[in-house]
Amino acid sequence: MESLLKIMLLIIGLVLAPINSSAQEEPMQIEESAEVYLEEYSDTFQEYFFEALKQKGIENYDKAINLFLECKLLDANNSVIDFELAKAYLLDKQYISAQEYAITALLSEPENQWYLNTLVTIMQVQGGSLDQVKADILFDNAKLRENLALIYFKQKNYERALNVINDIRKSSFTEELSSKINDSVKKIRLNTQKEETQSAQDIKTNPLEELKARISNLLIENDLSTLEQVNNEALENYPSQPYFYYAQGYVFNKKAKHREAIEALETALDYTLEDVPLLNKIYQELADAHTALNNSSKANMYLRMIKSGF
Repeated sequence: MESLLKIMLLIIGLVLAPINSSAQEEPMQIEESAEVYLEEYSDTFQEYFFEALKQKGIENYDKAINLFLECKLLDANNSVIDFELAKAYLLDKQYISAQEYAITALLSEPENQWYLNTLVTIMQVQGGSLDQVKADILFDNAKLRENLALIYFKQKNYERALNVINDIRKSSFTEELSSKINDSVKKIRLNTQKEETQSAQDIKTNPLEELKARISNLLIENDLSTLEQVNNEALENYPSQPYFYYAQGYVFNKKAKHREAIEALETALDYTLEDVPLLNKIYQELADAHTALNNSSKANMYLRMIKSGF
């Protein structure tokens, strides 16, 4: 029964071929085999099954689930039906039911990579991992763990993949996959280093960005004397940069020159368009300045303008 459903699924293109597959049958041979096997199924079963696939395809998940359940009544031990129910419940965001049917399918065929991949997905969308259901599946199965390592590798979750591999007896599979993981990790590190180097070079070759970075550090250090000197020079060279007017307003506020701060910060607003993080900083300084001047209505107005999440 289970082999039949797999052939049916292959014909309609619903299941991907396994990674380490043996020699493929010719299309005509598969079709002829399917026709022979289909004779074992009642017209009712076939009607329910293909209608369920259709309903799932057009996102009528409730109807698809009900039809798959009808199939299960006709063939209670069919792991493909359990697999399809798991996927349908997952798409319908009924994660508990999806998890139950995925486990049932995997218990029937612990070495089936598709079944395991679906269970891993179900656990991940719930914010968990396969570790939570280890006791419910045949986790001691070596092929299952190999499949799990491959799944994590494809997800680029290299740390988890290596953890799984380390618990498997050494073989050509573990050596090959470990090598691929190490190569991938090295590429990520090299790319990260290149990006960081390029970013540093961009700042060094861009006087404006280099000046912004210097003023940003002075703001963090709260070195008001040096900050004021450097920022005044920045404004002379770049009189339309809102960040430098913000820094000027910041210095004025710290020196209790709140009216001058407001003037500088309002000038910053004239030049700022869509830089939300900078706008938030300007609004906060304006609110502080107006608060210091006992102008609570203006202070509250600017506080309300600050956008959360930036």
